[in-house]
Amino acid sequence: MKVYYDLKQLPQFKNGVLTTGAFDGVHRGHGQIISRMKEIANRIQGETIIITFHPHPRKITSSVPGEIKQLTSLNERIKLLEDAGINHLVVIPFDYHFSNLSASDYVKLFLVANFHPHTIIVGYDHRFGKGRTGDFAMLENIGQALGFKVEQINEQLVGGEIISSTHIRNYLAEKNIPKAMELLGHNYFFDGFIVRGNQIGRTIGFPTANLHINDEEKLIPANGVYAVRVKGACFGNGILDGMMNIGVRPTVDGHKKVIEVNIFDFNEDIYEQTITVMVYDYIRGEEKFNGLEALKTQLNLDANTSKSILLKYPLS
Repeated sequence: MKVYYDLKQLPQFKNGVLTTGAFDGVHRGHGQIISRMKEIANRIQGETIIITFHPHPRKITSSVPGEIKQLTSLNERIKLLEDAGINHLVVIPFDYHFSNLSASDYVKLFLVANFHPHTIIVGYDHRFGKGRTGDFAMLENIGQALGFKVEQINEQLVGGEIISSTHIRNYLAEKNIPKAMELLGHNYFFDGFIVRGNQIGRTIGFPTANLHINDEEKLIPANGVYAVRVKGACFGNGILDGMMNIGVRPTVDGHKKVIEVNIFDFNEDIYEQTITVMVYDYIRGEEKFNGLEALKTQLNLDANTSKSILLKYPLS
């Protein structure tokens, strides 16, 4: 997949089949759009093009932009879309000026002038242009006038519920990890840089990798204990089982929120390495125990619970 950050760098696309959107999470709903794009492109010997925006449009248009957390960083979206087999990804800097393009100008002066599409595919709720006034009917009318085709993908449902990034965020906030995974079509994951902690876990047989999250816009699951797997170059690109705690560690009188992962059957020095944490399920909330021995007893129970959960998700 080729990635472009400047419209001036764009090639002359051949029979471009394109779609636009934030693609936050690259979930199963997005997957249906991507599958249809690839199907059409194969039939007409064309190329698939996704136009995405950075930062997320709501960061510019929302009155409280700091509250917006993303399921995927830009780099994560790039990797997921590459894995999905897209030919071209164009990253558009979304700013105040761009957000004020009228719906008509957005289509004519941006999409058509730069991409000359054969087909544009949109989701069931796609809106565009200043004030989100553009819709499928407008796009179809412009397409008939300017010579491109337009298709709309119906809403995708799981258990009668529409798949959306908002619903996934809500499930993560509610600690319903399996439901979030069901809508995503893959694990919820994030990257963390391993830093030195106070090493209390090591004294009771549960050494942890303390993680620093570089991306402040990344959505981190709610406080509690989770069943996880980790991967990274420091593991020889293998995948290891573990459990994760997010919170302030009240048993050791902690006050600062931490993210720490106990990796099962692993006790090597991996400080200053970056790992990916894949979250599988929520185990329990954060609790204050009567001393380290009581905490150790509970951690043993948590480890057994995590191992039982992960057995339900065998690695292929």
